[in-house]
Amino acid sequence: MEYIILILLIIVLIVSVISLSKNINESNITERLGKMETSLVKEVSDFKSDFERNLNNDFDRLNDKIEYKLNQINNKVNERLDENFDKTNKTFTNVLERLAKIDEAQKKIDSLSLDIVSLQSVLTDKKTRGIFGEVNLKHIMSNVFGENNKIYKMQYKFDNDTIVDCALFAPEPLGLIGIDSKFPLENYQKMVDKNIDNQTRANYEKLFRIDMKKHIDAIASKYIIDKVTSNQAILFLPAEAIFAEVNAYHLDIIEYAYKKRVWITSPTTLISTLSTIEVILKNIERDKYASVIQEELNNLSLEFNRYKERWDKLYRSIETVSKDVKDIHTTTDKITKRFNSINQVEMEKLNEKS
Repeated sequence: MEYIILILLIIVLIVSVISLSKNINESNITERLGKMETSLVKEVSDFKSDFERNLNNDFDRLNDKIEYKLNQINNKVNERLDENFDKTNKTFTNVLERLAKIDEAQKKIDSLSLDIVSLQSVLTDKKTRGIFGEVNLKHIMSNVFGENNKIYKMQYKFDNDTIVDCALFAPEPLGLIGIDSKFPLENYQKMVDKNIDNQTRANYEKLFRIDMKKHIDAIASKYIIDKVTSNQAILFLPAEAIFAEVNAYHLDIIEYAYKKRVWITSPTTLISTLSTIEVILKNIERDKYASVIQEELNNLSLEFNRYKERWDKLYRSIETVSKDVKDIHTTTDKITKRFNSINQVEMEKLNEKS
């Protein structure tokens, strides 16, 4: 645009020169044209210089603006990158933590799988099943009553040479209660196996009932002893599933055990029973201490009555002394008034003489 203006200006100057040349002599044309040329060249040079300077300034300002904008964009991009990096880093850290937890859980699952396999191998043997039940019973007793507690004793031997897994020395009227662990697993597993036909499962169900009744008879005959133990005993099933099966589908076994005074328990129900006995024991101890406290309070009451009698005597003595002190105080006031009146009379006589 500025170049077009420059060209138009040059054309205007040329036209002006031509019009002026018509009014001047030929002799002055060359001189005037020279001056005009010089002036025009100067103006063009000045205009060019101004134009270049302005153009350079515009380019510099434009460059500064572009650089400023680029810096702003760069800063924004860096901020966004930093934020995204922090978020990505946190996400990555969380993923690593979760992967570590998953790996730890997997290890525990693998370990549990090995334990389950090991437990299955243990439970297949009758003797090891018995040991498992005894250990489970001891663990429950120690959790409820503590390790060294006189309330129970493991592997207790009676006078008839029978040994019970645990003897519970409960307070009267319960007395000594035998707790024996039984684990009838083999026929139970076959009885609930869905892969076996119904007739075979029914046969195993009969065998399971026979096993349970044998265990009940053994406990009733060995661990319910007249004038030695309580008239009842506890059969401990270390498997909740077997206990639930008996209570849900074999009420005849429950009734048979009830007639024999043998109570069937699982780990959960045994803990509840023992916790109830523990509360009874604590109440007995509390009542024992309550009687001692009552006796001490009675003795304290006697001592307090003696103290009250002695205090009443002292109070009466203090009251008598207080009355005497009051009388003495009254007499003192009277004597003081007499002395004051005598002194007043003597002062009046002295004044009269003077």
